[in-house]
Amino acid sequence: MIDLDPGPEVAELRERVAAFIQATVIPAEQRDHSEHDLDESLRAELQDAARVAGLFAPHVSVSLGGLGLDTRGQAVVFEEAGYSLLGPQALNCAAPDEGNMHMLSVIATEQQRAGYLAPLAAGTVRSCFAMTEPAPGAGSDPAMLATTATKVDDGWSISGRKWFITGAEGAAFAICMARTGESISAGRGATMFLVDAENPGLRVARVIGAMDRSFPGGHCEVVFEDCRVSDDAVLGEVGDGYRYAQVRLAPARLTHCMRWLGLARRAHDIALDRASEREAFGHKLGELGMVQALIADNVIDLETSRALILRCAWTIDTGRHAGRDSSIAKAHVGDAVGRIVDRSVQICGSLGVSHDLPLARITAEVRPFRIYDGPTETHKWAIARRALRERAGVRS
Repeated sequence: MIDLDPGPEVAELRERVAAFIQATVIPAEQRDHSEHDLDESLRAELQDAARVAGLFAPHVSVSLGGLGLDTRGQAVVFEEAGYSLLGPQALNCAAPDEGNMHMLSVIATEQQRAGYLAPLAAGTVRSCFAMTEPAPGAGSDPAMLATTATKVDDGWSISGRKWFITGAEGAAFAICMARTGESISAGRGATMFLVDAENPGLRVARVIGAMDRSFPGGHCEVVFEDCRVSDDAVLGEVGDGYRYAQVRLAPARLTHCMRWLGLARRAHDIALDRASEREAFGHKLGELGMVQALIADNVIDLETSRALILRCAWTIDTGRHAGRDSSIAKAHVGDAVGRIVDRSVQICGSLGVSHDLPLARITAEVRPFRIYDGPTETHKWAIARRALRERAGVRS
């Protein structure tokens, strides 16, 4: 039996998060004026407020100072946090740190947990996940990984260039995926390494100008040049980097869906308020059939997205393989969020594209989601291939 109910304690926590976002976080949005990322001092201020409110790090274990929510609980709370672009940062459950925390909690050694997970969970440092590369390196196809790690006497030497690495500027460390075999075959041949920011072989070449700007540290091009690390820097096992990365990727793409769904709901609420207030052709906008159709489509997209997220969360919580469900959720929610925001802009008209409302900013922030964590087309390809294999198995 599929159980999507996270329980009454999570429902109470959801109300507290919603109140915190309305009272503390949304008013702070007016102070977010940086060009390519979130101001670190504002981030620290909001995190302090979340700690005082008892809402900090909802996904982190209680032993590390968090609230210890399971994935279904996270779905509820992360959606509320995502109602503001600053909400996930305030609660320390934003990408890429949230995904890195989860992965470190599952596969890191005790020494690595103490050195990397503990300060990340406490919000005293940020991190990045360095996997994507400029063409012809790894993007949607991980087998194209070009960054290499070569065994040397005192550990490993990493060389390569990474692209669009979120949060790299100002991060305390990177988790770098590098090829350690002659090639990537059957998912083997890559390894993850923990690399401290002060390592002289790691360099942030530039912050890439991008349409979205809600991530501290922006999106960066990162260079590894004879970057020397010890054997203790290996995260997981040598050659099994892609297998271990699955610990991060499926849950992380789902938590992205949770947060962006909250922001889409914010856009929808703005549109509802406008439709209830604005008059045209002798009626409130909300009384016009064409506007009602836009609103109804938004509600359908919100509800189906939430259902798919919770279904995938249940899959993860019950220990089942979540690759299929997370791909379905990512493909649907990525497109649905864009549709919801676009319809909301349409309902609000010229006001929707102005900076008097946050809809224009929201539009720019959610559009890249259809590319991040795997383009929609890549996930649909995986969904179709799986369906064909399953049907072939039935017929054989």
